[in-house]
Amino acid sequence: MSDSTRVEIFDQIYRIRGGLDPVYVEELAHYVDAKMREVARATGTVDSVKVAVLAALAIADELQTLRQSNDQGRQELQQQARRCLKLVERAIQQTA
Repeated sequence: MSDSTRVEIFDQIYRIRGGLDPVYVEELAHYVDAKMREVARATGTVDSVKVAVLAALAIADELQTLRQSNDQGRQELQQQARRCLKLVERAIQQTA
């Protein structure tokens, strides 16, 4: 396991393999650990499996919210690009 990264999440040690940058893996593990601790504090739950599932739901909610925001931003950018294109086309027609 020479290419594995050792991380600690919610007081458990895990060896993560997969060719990812170890610093990135540690950042992910820190994020998951923090989210699990936040859930445990907020709910008073001590069962690590329940905490993990609730943390996974919270992280999935964050991801979904970011995806929706990204989609909305993409749509707004496309609308602005269309408006700009129309303005450029009008300017070209007026100078032709």
